[in-house]
Amino acid sequence: MQAINIPNLQIPSARERILLTAHDLFYREGIRATGIDRVIAESGVAKVTFYRHFPSKNILILEFLEYRHLCWMAWFIDALQRYGGGIKALSPALAEWFTDQSFRGCAFINSVGELGTILPEVAEITRRHKEEMTNVIANLLPNSRHRKQDAQALALAVDGAIIRAQYDQTPDAALSALEVIQKSLLTIKK
Repeated sequence: MQAINIPNLQIPSARERILLTAHDLFYREGIRATGIDRVIAESGVAKVTFYRHFPSKNILILEFLEYRHLCWMAWFIDALQRYGGGIKALSPALAEWFTDQSFRGCAFINSVGELGTILPEVAEITRRHKEEMTNVIANLLPNSRHRKQDAQALALAVDGAIIRAQYDQTPDAALSALEVIQKSLLTIKK
């Protein structure tokens, strides 16, 4: 009998299971709508284990946002490269995200809407996330003295497109409007 080669599968730790479960539930259903008992049940950990890793829901929320930031930025940079790496890559990269079945808008905008005044750290993490997104967009633009300002305008347009894609039947109108803004901005600067 031939030996079966079984890949070395790494089982996620309890902490990772909790964080991944919270990530999926918070993003899909909302932070306030997701109770700790549900996160505990769906992650398959004991309540004691949960609280050993995350002493409060607020700490879990902040960890969720940090994790989401790392994952989303890695995806965004990769997607932009896959679509050519220039400013024209912005719309197709976002189209990929907007048409994904799990798309539910921006986790950071949603979190600020839910918790911005209750948990001020959410706004701080969101600001940092949006600044990094803006810096990535700036790197897509040609060098100019308006580069930072143009990137900020495009980042604002991206946020608007995200919100529009969240409530429209399809993301087409959001992406079209983003492309118009992008073309207008770049044409004016020439």
